[in-house]
Amino acid sequence: MRELLRTDFDLVEYLPIISEVIESGGEFRLFPRGTSMRPLIRQGIDSVILVKSGEKCHKRDVILYSREGGQLVLHRIVRVEKDGSYTLCGDNQTILEKGITQENVLAVVSAFYRGDKRREKGSFGLEIYERLWCIMAVRKGFFLAKCIISKIKKTLGAK
Repeated sequence: MRELLRTDFDLVEYLPIISEVIESGGEFRLFPRGTSMRPLIRQGIDSVILVKSGEKCHKRDVILYSREGGQLVLHRIVRVEKDGSYTLCGDNQTILEKGITQENVLAVVSAFYRGDKRREKGSFGLEIYERLWCIMAVRKGFFLAKCIISKIKKTLGAK
């Protein structure tokens, strides 16, 4: 009988390979799944370049980190706390995740692929996006406006 090609997998299975590439100074291209980093990263279309993190990460860095249960997550640092821990949030979220330490950080994103176009961290467009999007009031206002517009469209479409 013919074997089926496996298309779903747990990223943790590939952590040894990812770690080896990054620790040797290389880049690892990752195609993230999920919607937590929209609008920056769209599943199945966009990808990121992971590199070894320095001694400390910075506000607005997008990092690959391990949660307490072992789940690997790609989110943005929205605040560096006085104790050195990080507060994170996906770009498509408003709930903050606190208490992430440097020990949890596996890699940092150095570049993004928007489709086939590579954009380096620190480029003008990304810099503006990151600075605005890390202001939670801007993000919450955007989501509120989006919700209101959606409700208006549903109301108008129902008539």
